[in-house]
Amino acid sequence: MSSKDESVEIVVCYGTSCFARGNSENLVILNTYAEDPEANATVRLTGKLCQGQCMDGPNLSICGKLYHGVTAARLRELLQQVVRPLGVSHVGADHGTA
Repeated sequence: MSSKDESVEIVVCYGTSCFARGNSENLVILNTYAEDPEANATVRLTGKLCQGQCMDGPNLSICGKLYHGVTAARLRELLQQVVRPLGVSHVGADHGTA
């Protein structure tokens, strides 16, 4: 991926447990990541209510792949290892609950 017309979806669990365990901090990281001046594509950031996997949280998915136990440090790794290799460095927020 290399154009702004292409996107990757990151879905953050907004459930109480995941949010308390770290997804509130993860949202701050993702929003800061959105301000990256070297943006060359778009990440669609969305949120969903509890997905029933609370014990493994905080949970989020990237390109449909679910990641469990995503700490702030792990999220930074995922952004470098998964998102950037796809040619994506910009995050667009959609804070709806689907």
